Amino acid sequence: MDIQVTGQISGQLTGDGTLTYPGGGFRCAIGRGGIRADKREGDGATPVGAFVLRRVLYRPDRLAPPETGLPVTAIQPADGWCDDPADPAYNQPVSLPHAASHEEMWRADGLYDVVVVIGHNDDPVVPGFGSAVFMHVAKPDYEPTAGCVALALPDLLALLKHCSPGDRLCVAG
Repeated sequence: MDIQVTGQISGQLTGDGTLTYPGGGFRCAIGRGGIRADKREGDGATPVGAFVLRRVLYRPDRLAPPETGLPVTAIQPADGWCDDPADPAYNQPVSLPHAASHEEMWRADGLYDVVVVIGHNDDPVVPGFGSAVFMHVAKPDYEPTAGCVALALPDLLALLKHCSPGDRLCVAG
């Protein structure tokens, strides 16, 4: 199944996007830098391309494992994701503390309560081409992301019920 994402930045506060799949569609947030074919680390853009859905991560203290055909793993408090292009672990999961720049996966704000790891810049990893580009939970106002695609939690959980290995997130430019 291909999941299609289109969108644009409207005004200064919303990264309005639409996500569609054979079972329906949802509003989504996209990167504050819009959608770009030439994604680079720190540009805030959602990359153009077709990205395989790798696996689902979730906060076990906040919800049950999501229903999906994708592999599912619980996030732990020491989980991070390296976003430093100079580090050998760039765009890969790391254990915290980690000396290089990284994202904390165990977040207080709920945005990473469910995370879909997508195949962006991971086979092979190219330093500087973007890291930690996920599908995850949107802020209530659909504020733009740092480059991810974000949906309301109920929408993300509904989508995951239809996902299987080999499915792709397709972002149109």
